[in-house]
Amino acid sequence: MPNFLKSAFAFVRTYFALLVVFAVFLWSAWVIATYRAQQTPPGSTVIRLGHWQLEASVREGIDEMAREYQKTHPGVIVIQDAIPEGTYGQWVSTQLMGGTAPDIMQVGAMLPDNIWLSYYNRYFLPLSRYVNAPNPHNAGTDIADLPLRQTYKDGMKTAYVTEMQEYMSVPLSQFGVRIFYNKDLLKKITGSDVAPLDYRQFLAVCEKIRDTTNPVSGAAYIPIAGSAYHFGHWDSMMFSPVTYGALRRADFNRDGFVGNDETFVAFKTGLLDFTYPSYALWLKMLREVTDYFQVGYTGLGRDEAVFLFAQQRAVFMTTGTWDARSLQEQAKGQFEVGIMDFPIPSRDDPVYGGVVEGRIYESPGAGFRFGVNRDSKHVDVAVDFLMFLASQKGNEKLNAIIGWIPAIVGTEIDPLLRAFEPHLEGIYGNVNFNLGGNTAVTWGQIYSLYQVNQISLADFAKQFTAYYLKNGLKDFLEQQRDWRRGMQRNEQYLAGIRGRAILADEAAATATNAEEKSADELDAESAWVRYRAITASRQIWGELNHARQMDLVNRDKLPEGFVGPYEYSSNVLAKIRQRLREEARP
Repeated sequence: MPNFLKSAFAFVRTYFALLVVFAVFLWSAWVIATYRAQQTPPGSTVIRLGHWQLEASVREGIDEMAREYQKTHPGVIVIQDAIPEGTYGQWVSTQLMGGTAPDIMQVGAMLPDNIWLSYYNRYFLPLSRYVNAPNPHNAGTDIADLPLRQTYKDGMKTAYVTEMQEYMSVPLSQFGVRIFYNKDLLKKITGSDVAPLDYRQFLAVCEKIRDTTNPVSGAAYIPIAGSAYHFGHWDSMMFSPVTYGALRRADFNRDGFVGNDETFVAFKTGLLDFTYPSYALWLKMLREVTDYFQVGYTGLGRDEAVFLFAQQRAVFMTTGTWDARSLQEQAKGQFEVGIMDFPIPSRDDPVYGGVVEGRIYESPGAGFRFGVNRDSKHVDVAVDFLMFLASQKGNEKLNAIIGWIPAIVGTEIDPLLRAFEPHLEGIYGNVNFNLGGNTAVTWGQIYSLYQVNQISLADFAKQFTAYYLKNGLKDFLEQQRDWRRGMQRNEQYLAGIRGRAILADEAAATATNAEEKSADELDAESAWVRYRAITASRQIWGELNHARQMDLVNRDKLPEGFVGPYEYSSNVLAKIRQRLREEARP
């Protein structure tokens, strides 16, 4: 055998695995290039859109809207890159850093907020100038002259990035969570197909369902189909709002919420514990309701609960608008699906009346948000397509196909989804023990034991409080160190903004063209506004709040007369009582 053949065989034998990988890569690249070439006729403008919504209706909806858009823009073709949730974060990072990202990308989840912030700053196009102008695709409607942001039900607040002082995305849908129930089965068992909204009546109905057996199988019906996934819905929408009153003891920075750091400070200083009515009754309600879940629900996934509901073995199940269409399809021809709000105790309830101050507050924030790649070859077309999807008619049609709630005012929604209209006034949960580290692990372990009734409320409170007060300080201090490191990163970020502001000032000062001078002045003003806003919110107020928390933690006892972050003078209290008396009069 010639020497060159021997060398070739030796090379192949040595690098066989690498050669196979390389060949597969070349084959994949050829297949993808061929497939995309078939989708893109010569002379067309191709817009790629990446997202993680793998529900068939989502892709069908975007495809249909792309066909509608083509009627007035015949040379534009929209190609979807639908990526699984589990890999979307890595995929979008790789695409952005490699310069191969789609023109339009779904944003706002699958990566930490600080990562998205850095991506917004580096890779995405600020959309404020489009947001503050009328949407051209609303021509002929009653909102034709309104700026885009004012056409949103939520004022487009979820698209605004405070750190950048810019609108960075275009939301397309709203979401909500409610309780779905089997109307036919409920009527068969209780005689009524209307689900009760009073907490005590709801528990009584669940008790009656549990005591009823299926005449065919002989098995008892399950009142509530639950799982580890569905528990979060019940907790956030029904149980944890009971803890609303804790903000009066622990909201040290007065932002209206109790963070995990504030919870620790309140426990450490004795302002809160598990005997505090809001916390004790939160845990009591949790156990009362989850006792009607199926046995072993904490070890089950989302699909197992849906299966029980679809098979008519369970009456109630909670989920969101994203599942409404599929549940309706599964029930078609078998039973009628009803949707109800979460039941709450009445104000005169002997147990919960003193802590439940209303229904949960639901911020009507829009989701399904998309940003525009600033390196797109067709930025104007990408933005215009998003404007088309965010138009009154376009948004209504898109969400009608998907089965979600439109984000734009004046749109019609599926009658099934009207029960998801958000509560614009109410209360919310103020409980967060997740300090990270071993504290988070211990909380998860003890909390899980309580969920499945392996330990009592008293034992739960005793075990976790002992660990929390003894070992939580370590995780709290580590969190504070992380916060301090974050301040250093903020300074680096601020230095970049300050540099751009200074350069824009210099450009405006030396500009000879009036139009260029005006544009540079606007850029400088925007950069300085952003610089001041971040400096105030993150560096100044953050430092003050941090110092106050550390002062409380390091004290042997609280200052004399200190009862919490909110204090009211006798005059204010007298006015509040007078107003309540006046409101109570017929």
